[in-house]
Amino acid sequence: MTQETLIPVKEFRATPVSWRPYVAPVELDTATPEQLEAMKVTPSNRKISYYTLTLAHDPEILTVRSPLFNDIMYHRGGLSRANRELAATETSVVNGCFYCASVHAARYIQLSKAPDDIEILFTRANSQQTDPQKRAIADAAHQLSQAIPTLHKHDVEALTAQNLSAEEVVDLIFSTALFGWANRLMHSLGQAVEN
Repeated sequence: MTQETLIPVKEFRATPVSWRPYVAPVELDTATPEQLEAMKVTPSNRKISYYTLTLAHDPEILTVRSPLFNDIMYHRGGLSRANRELAATETSVVNGCFYCASVHAARYIQLSKAPDDIEILFTRANSQQTDPQKRAIADAAHQLSQAIPTLHKHDVEALTAQNLSAEEVVDLIFSTALFGWANRLMHSLGQAVEN
């Protein structure tokens, strides 16, 4: 890795930021066959993120992590993709993960065309959310993202009162749990930095 000046990100925003590891990531030119397979490196796909290169130090875990992430965030049915991104953004805000918050806020805005929803999350003003379904989703993600996660009967009732099915509630729980884990992992392995 070349020496570069890194400026830590200190605020939430929906514009791109970068992430750099504290440890040296795996170098593609010296990666083992298991690491290359876990990263899905092919001759035409050699652009691998620092995060994935760092996770490749444990290829067995990375081999399981990537399909799990894709199954939770991209499967058909259940909670809409935009609402999964909304939950991922709120989770990242609660956990102080500037990198994940920027990525998922941008995806939410792209899918929903509702940048004001993200501004509400970034300013931690969910009580100002006028859409009751989005408010219930963000509130549940907030509760599930605490150091001691909780989701009470009245939280689930608030979601079902906004016409979320049991499958959608489960998707919300899964996406929030996934990002609670990912945020904490990213914090321990590196930091968000300016592009």
